[in-house]
Amino acid sequence: MDDRAAVSLDPVTLEVIRNALPAVANEMAADLQRTSYNMMIYEVRDFCTALLAPNGDLISQNVGGVSHFVADLGVIVVDGMKRYGAAGFRPGDVVITNHQAVAGQHLNNVVIYMPYFFEGDLLMFVMVRAHWIDVGGMSTGFGAGPGVVDPWQEGLQLDQIKIYEEGKLDDKLYRVIKDNIRFPESSLGDMKSQMAACRLATRRLDELFGKYGKRTIVAAIARIFDETERKCRNFVARLPDGVYEASAALDDDGILKDAPVAIHAKVTIDGGHIVIDLSGCSGERKAAINSRTLAGARVAYKALTAPLEPVNEGSFRALDVIIPEGNIMMARFPAPMSGWSAVVPTVVDTIIAALADAVPDNVPAGHHGLLGGAVVFFGVHPNTGRRFVVQSLEGGGWGGRPTEDGESATVSVCQGDVRNGAIEGIELKCPVLIESRAMRMDSAGAGLHRGGLGLDVRVRNLVEGRWNFEHTKREKCPPWGLWKGMPGESGGYLMRLPGETDFTPMRGAHVSVPVHAEAIVRTGGGGGWGDPLERDAELVRHDVIEEYVSPDVARRDYGVVLTNDRVVDGKATEKLRAVIRAART
Repeated sequence: MDDRAAVSLDPVTLEVIRNALPAVANEMAADLQRTSYNMMIYEVRDFCTALLAPNGDLISQNVGGVSHFVADLGVIVVDGMKRYGAAGFRPGDVVITNHQAVAGQHLNNVVIYMPYFFEGDLLMFVMVRAHWIDVGGMSTGFGAGPGVVDPWQEGLQLDQIKIYEEGKLDDKLYRVIKDNIRFPESSLGDMKSQMAACRLATRRLDELFGKYGKRTIVAAIARIFDETERKCRNFVARLPDGVYEASAALDDDGILKDAPVAIHAKVTIDGGHIVIDLSGCSGERKAAINSRTLAGARVAYKALTAPLEPVNEGSFRALDVIIPEGNIMMARFPAPMSGWSAVVPTVVDTIIAALADAVPDNVPAGHHGLLGGAVVFFGVHPNTGRRFVVQSLEGGGWGGRPTEDGESATVSVCQGDVRNGAIEGIELKCPVLIESRAMRMDSAGAGLHRGGLGLDVRVRNLVEGRWNFEHTKREKCPPWGLWKGMPGESGGYLMRLPGETDFTPMRGAHVSVPVHAEAIVRTGGGGGWGDPLERDAELVRHDVIEEYVSPDVARRDYGVVLTNDRVVDGKATEKLRAVIRAART
């Protein structure tokens, strides 16, 4: 620390290093996307890349990718250092891990990381976490869903194992992984892409350290952490001190149908410091919707304080998170965690909602609050004999905001730059037909600023196969409105088998279906912000013309009367709105 303080940092050098470190993580991400085999990586962007200090401090993380990975990178480094010690790492080592006892996520989220040495000193770890389409067991697609009873049923568990040691491949471990996954070409190809991204990072770090030297870069990182912390504290200091609380719930955990999953956030603001207490959330469940993560609190805090700034360890120094062991967000291994991310977006939303009274002009209404509509269909193509899996993640509606409507068809707050799979790419690679991907009329909550719309994605499978219909339900706690805004609609899955007339709700994993079955993956809409009776009638008319809102809902929720020519009837609208206001009182 004394050496760091003694280094003189000129502003230009500091800014170069401040921007260079995130640039390394971003270049890792670009390299990973270009070389990966799996649409979940190169198209959907379900990954993150990062640089970390040996003590687990986050130095930089890529822009985009999955934002809820931000909380569960340093714990892996800390655990790896306990396992091997600083002396146990050598240049050329490559560690693979996905174990839930440390970073409690589904096993598909596989981490590859390498030590970085400069002049013989271990200075950093370079890391890539990416979603593999399969790790054996029930893991095909986005994970096995809440019905999995333990991690062993979910898939292959890899606990801080060196797959390369000083540059030499552990061939036995490689064969064990290959023989226990359904798509070895894809998953092991992705592993090699992850390693390539890490090796790229070590080359860029060599250039950076070679130019500026260790002492200068270490001092710059310490300064960057301090300045980031100060920016966050300055924002929090402008918020009114106090204790703020909010609650939400999932309908059930996927197994116990009449046992809601409680979510409660208590936020304490004191000067420039925030404490987020999630002790009031449900205890861990037998269903696989448990997690072991600080992601809910960290994503909410980052979104509030510095959403557009690069993230590093300084981003969270002014935040304390309280989650007791045995909480659904801090589950104890071997609690099943296949559906780990189902709860996290609603936790983030609940933390934000707790602050609505503190910062009413900054807080939006609730968004669809789930990870999105997962399109997962898999099987064996009869023409080629090869296994395939269809994967896409469909967005929903975000809540109306203090100044504008919510975004439509957008992934959850926890997913950063994740996007849905391109229809052309899906149909080219897999035997399915995407018959439509359309926004759902009337799915958005009404408001002065209405919520965003959810989606209906209709898919026909052209061969026999299996669907995953795992979707946490929030029908009893739909995306909430604020300040008289109305709630949005929730999502779900629908299925129609050949010969049937109507679609029926579906739920379950590995559901076997015949050729020409049709599924609808439905996502929720966002809540409305403000009184819908105060929304400009011409905006409501525009929404009707664009088929975002039906004429009946325009009349019922907004009090807007349209003629047969879709023109606003001003007098009738004024009269109807007065009647609705009177009925409220």
